Amino acid sequence: MQQPRLVASDVDGTLLGDHDERPSGRTKVTVDRVLGAGVPFVLVTGRPPRWVPRVARHVPGIRWAICANGAVRYDIHADRVCSAATLGPEGLLELEDACARALPNAWLGVERVGASAFEDADRQFLCEDDYRHAWAGPDHISVPRSALFERPAIKLLARDPGMSSDAMVAALAPHVGDNIELTFSSNNGLVEAAPHGVSKASGLAALAADQGVEQADVIAFGDMPNDLAMLRWAGHGVAMGNAHPAVLAAADEVTAPNTEDGVALVLERWF
Repeated sequence: MQQPRLVASDVDGTLLGDHDERPSGRTKVTVDRVLGAGVPFVLVTGRPPRWVPRVARHVPGIRWAICANGAVRYDIHADRVCSAATLGPEGLLELEDACARALPNAWLGVERVGASAFEDADRQFLCEDDYRHAWAGPDHISVPRSALFERPAIKLLARDPGMSSDAMVAALAPHVGDNIELTFSSNNGLVEAAPHGVSKASGLAALAADQGVEQADVIAFGDMPNDLAMLRWAGHGVAMGNAHPAVLAAADEVTAPNTEDGVALVLERWF
C-alpha cells in the first residue's frame, strides 16, 4: 500500500512488549514520526478506557482509543468517553443462561464505563467472588452474581482456567447465535461477549469515517482473535509474529513479534 492515512494498533501483545506498559524506544520514535506526519495513530484494544492513559502517556500525541473490543470510543486528551455500545440487563441475563448451559464451571464478570475513564472506577469491573483474572493486578469489586446484570455493561466476561479460550468460544457460540459477538484476547480460558455488530472493526470504521479516511488507507496491527475483524476490514492487516494461528492465517502480512518491534518494522517503510 501507499503511505497509510491512519494507523490502528492493538496494545497488548502488539504495540507493547510482553511485560511492559510502554512501547519500546524504537516503537515510540516510530509512532512519534507517524503523528508528526499528521497521520492519526489509534489504539484499538480490549482494555477498558481506564487502562489506556497509562500506556498513552508515553506517546502523548495519541488522542484516540477504541476500547473494549470496539464498544467504546475514548478521547484520551479530553478524558472523555464519546460513545459506548452496551448489553442491557435483559441481554446480560440471556448470556448468563447461555453460559450456565455451555460453560457451567465459568465465573462471570461485567465491564462498565462512565463518562470519563476514571468515573466510578472502583465499580467499573464487577465479578463473582471466585472469579480469577486472566491477567495480573486487575482492579475489581466482587458482588453476588445477580448484581452483575442490574445495569448495562460494555462486555460480559466468562472465565474458566480449565479450558482454552478457543474451546470456550466453540462451546458457547451455538447458545448465543448471531445476537452476540464472542471473542477473546487471551487464550487461557477467557471469553468476551459484546452486543451484535460490535467489534474492533466497527469501532475503527466509525472513527476512520469521522476522520475522513478511506478503508483502503488504514493499516492495522494485531495478534489475537479479537483483532481478526479489524485486520480483515483494514486496507492492510498486519499480524504480529507472536499472533494466534487464526490471525496469522487472515493477515495480509506477518511482521516480527511484539518483543522485536514488529509494528515499527512495518511503519518505518513510510515514516
